[in-house]
Amino acid sequence: MTAPSTVTSVRRIGGREFDFARQVAVMAVINRTPDSFHDRGATFALERAVDSALRAVERGADWVDIGGVPFGRGPAVSVQEEIDRVMPVVEMLAASAVDAVISVDTHDADVAAAAIAAGAAVINDTSGLGDDRMASVIAESDAHIVITHSVGPPRVEKPAARYDDVVAAVRAFLLERIARAEASGVPRERIIIDPGHDLDKNTLHSLELTRRLDEITDIGLPLLVAVSNKDFIGESIDRPQGERLAGSLAAMTACVLAGARVVRMHDVAAAVDAARMVEVILGMRPPVRLKHNTHPTRNV
Repeated sequence: MTAPSTVTSVRRIGGREFDFARQVAVMAVINRTPDSFHDRGATFALERAVDSALRAVERGADWVDIGGVPFGRGPAVSVQEEIDRVMPVVEMLAASAVDAVISVDTHDADVAAAAIAAGAAVINDTSGLGDDRMASVIAESDAHIVITHSVGPPRVEKPAARYDDVVAAVRAFLLERIARAEASGVPRERIIIDPGHDLDKNTLHSLELTRRLDEITDIGLPLLVAVSNKDFIGESIDRPQGERLAGSLAAMTACVLAGARVVRMHDVAAAVDAARMVEVILGMRPPVRLKHNTHPTRNV
């Protein structure tokens, strides 16, 4: 068993260096929202959001992703309110010199600009450059951009998802948005892609994406997957929110085997252990120690 080799370059993101040929980065989810689909506002309070981020880093997270507006349908959140939710967390983490990449989950260019000024090294854009100004904001900075496949703006009710071939549609969308970003001056080496599991997709679409993820990995850019606790997992194994950890780790592992190199997860300690185990299985790094059946006079 060998890992896909389409992504081989070493990248410096913020203050961290990642060799995605030999490393899986675990991204922790930090929601400063009262209505996030998984934690239901558990880290909405500023102190809880910052503590959660610091605790995630202590548990091995390479990356913390701070969001002020959920993707799913719900009441509109003004740009100023989103900035007020996200910026204090970014500023406090940046001031603490936390040993992790700081990213902000936003589809708004004004929020992105404020986040980068406050110390964010990545903008995680779930709209895939839905804001025409986003690429220019990234081009004028040193930040990375995560370009995610979705259809239409976040927070609004949409028709039932339909695709003739969901993988082909996602691939074509990502290639077009990569070209748009590069035309705006964003260097290719600062672009990461995300197929957008469950974003404007039903469970069968997300499962098909997971099975054929190598067709997205083949684009040749680092691939981020956000599968943690999503509905395609719940519907696949009949588990409600709060009981999807095993399914989330299985989906994450399948994606890593297909070439994903950044995994956005809620349960950091379990995700870090799973990611490190997959790295060892794939030969990306050696075991931490070797003792079992190695003593010359013992056969354990």
